[in-house]
Amino acid sequence: MTENLTLLTDFYELTMMQGYFKNNVQERVIFDAFYRTNPSGGGYAICAGLDQVIEYIKGLHFDYDDISYLRSLNVFDEDFLDYLAGFHFTGDIYAVPEGSVVFPMEPLVKVIAPIMEAQLVETAILNIINHQSLIATKASRVCFAARGDGVMEFGLRRAQGPDAGTLGARAAVIGGCIGTSNVLCAKKFSVPALGTHAHSWIMSFEDELTAFRRYAQLYPSNTTLLVDTYDTIRSGVPNAIKVFHELKEAGKMPQIYGIRLDSGDLAYLSKIARKMLDAAGFTDAMIVASSDLDEYLIDSLKTQGAAINSWGVGTNLITSKDCPAFGGVYKLAAIEKNGTFLPKIKLSDNTWKITNPGNKTIHRIYDKSTGKIKADLISLVDEEFCENERLKLFDPVETWKKLYLEPNTYTMKEILIPIFQNGQCVYESPSVMDIRNNCKAELATLWDETKRLINPHEVYVDLSDKLWHIKTQLLDSYNSNSVNE
Repeated sequence: MTENLTLLTDFYELTMMQGYFKNNVQERVIFDAFYRTNPSGGGYAICAGLDQVIEYIKGLHFDYDDISYLRSLNVFDEDFLDYLAGFHFTGDIYAVPEGSVVFPMEPLVKVIAPIMEAQLVETAILNIINHQSLIATKASRVCFAARGDGVMEFGLRRAQGPDAGTLGARAAVIGGCIGTSNVLCAKKFSVPALGTHAHSWIMSFEDELTAFRRYAQLYPSNTTLLVDTYDTIRSGVPNAIKVFHELKEAGKMPQIYGIRLDSGDLAYLSKIARKMLDAAGFTDAMIVASSDLDEYLIDSLKTQGAAINSWGVGTNLITSKDCPAFGGVYKLAAIEKNGTFLPKIKLSDNTWKITNPGNKTIHRIYDKSTGKIKADLISLVDEEFCENERLKLFDPVETWKKLYLEPNTYTMKEILIPIFQNGQCVYESPSVMDIRNNCKAELATLWDETKRLINPHEVYVDLSDKLWHIKTQLLDSYNSNSVNE
């Protein structure tokens, strides 16, 4: 049974709802959930968490205990509590599919609903999308640094709680990890459960060699031995080689086998271990590394020629240690009056905090010859574009920076798709492994310069002419009113 998360909201959402209720404010509105800066100084982000948003919206209701608790606060009137007792979501939601590459200022989720409904769902949507998008993005960076090697998510014991560990592992697989050590995540989301053994296994036996032999007997199809409990080069690797020889002589060589390094100079130790394994005839033995890895350390180890071909990444991935928050926000973009959505804008002294108004969608523009992303174009939903026509793109801030795409040199795809219509879910989420495959395909549409870890190339997110003019008019009107006042 799915947990009821209806009260997973900020208190002021409920007090505002009561205010709208008391003042009979029932207009439909549009809210956009977006973020302003790519995590970890990267060139992109990976959107994740939509399936949990869907579960949350489907389960929205205030049960008897919820109403009793709210009544006990002595803040909410009985007529409002009666309204909450019959509450359910009736609006529309559009979203970017999970596993998609996304960029700053783009609406990842768009909510169109009566204002009380749209207000209530803000906190939970941000909580879910922010967390999973953060971890999926971090995982994609780690996997990029591994340059095709398998990356296993090993972070459960260092995650900020069970939900963060389990849903974070889900997001890590979406971002590119081949599996997780988190068994609950593996069961719940049908992803591979992976792992080797701990140092305590070795220490529980009279000697290291006996521990290795017992492990190999138990797991004959996948025998990866942790070799750094006592002495990696003098003891661990030689004992592992003895066990591999014994398995080979008995005709029981595992399909997957190798060693794991969890401490020390991983570059140096892996190179020595590789020579020892190769000299013994085990050229296909895997060398797995763990020990506080992140994308920067993995990239450095690869550059040093470390002989590692599988990576277990824990703390720095599941917590996104260098960038612990995604920074997504949820802003009002339009209010419906007499059947028409009137655009709304939030002003700020910080240019990057000024919102994009109106009922919008996102068009992704690809170079036709390479399939790579040229730019994203945010437009109003009623705008149409033709690939057979010349397309003008311009920087919405530094407007003199323009790019013209000639007819038939580009393709366009709308990436914001319907998820709920009139309160009913119209979208079926793919499996996590299918989302992972989609993410891999999405990452292939990025130029290498955008994927690099440091100082990446920026993918431009532009506004259509029509949207830019509406935004400019709103800015001018507010400035004019401020002067008049």
